[in-house]
Amino acid sequence: MNSFDFLLPNRISGDGEDGITMVLDKGLGLLSLIDIMEISGEYVDFLKFGWGTIILHDRDIVKEKIEIANSFDISPYPGGSLFEIAYLNNKIPEYFDEFDKLGFETLEISDGSIAIEHEIKLDLINEAKEKGFYVLSEVGKKDQKDDCSLELENRIDLIQSELNSGSDKVIVEGRESGKGIGVFDKDGNAKNDEIDLILKNINKNDLIWEAPNKNQQVYFVLKLGSNVNLGNISINDITSLETIRRGLRGDTIGKI
Repeated sequence: MNSFDFLLPNRISGDGEDGITMVLDKGLGLLSLIDIMEISGEYVDFLKFGWGTIILHDRDIVKEKIEIANSFDISPYPGGSLFEIAYLNNKIPEYFDEFDKLGFETLEISDGSIAIEHEIKLDLINEAKEKGFYVLSEVGKKDQKDDCSLELENRIDLIQSELNSGSDKVIVEGRESGKGIGVFDKDGNAKNDEIDLILKNINKNDLIWEAPNKNQQVYFVLKLGSNVNLGNISINDITSLETIRRGLRGDTIGKI
């Protein structure tokens, strides 16, 4: 039982389709991971090993981190940049094989830093699903200029086509900074009209919004409710985000 449990508002999630929190791990050690998960792991659904970080760490340690995450009912996975590196090196079959050997069950397919013909990306999404992976795909570019050139209607079409090809969720690119990318302006403020148009066409439960900054998390919780799917959450902000979701913070007290 939690302390002051009688003051804790409920946040009842559905069947894994909503209320998702995806957390960014930039290279935590084993003990640090255990400490954080023991105190706040119940509020985490996905643990993303950012970029290509796990290539730099001992394979046995990576496997142990995967096992630790799984023991807390958290799905670990490498960020999409690692997939893109495999694609550039023509090593996708080897990539899928190593994924399976390490014990990953969730896989991200993205093209944020490189150009992949969209039909090829869709085929790879379908292939990953056929291999039994839970597939997250990402729409958006990491370069601000490239991302800004992506028309909103095209962004929506890309999201829908990836869902149709088997993606379990589509991540809306926001990067670690949350500024000048996707649905955020250069100051990190949400573009409300664009978000409304996306939601008019795409079921909110099919999306994970990368929202690394507090003001963005507050925005989405107030707009879409406590069980909005949010990603790229700092490892240090897990509890902070949950207080926002539960209406335990000044920004959301009495508003949820």
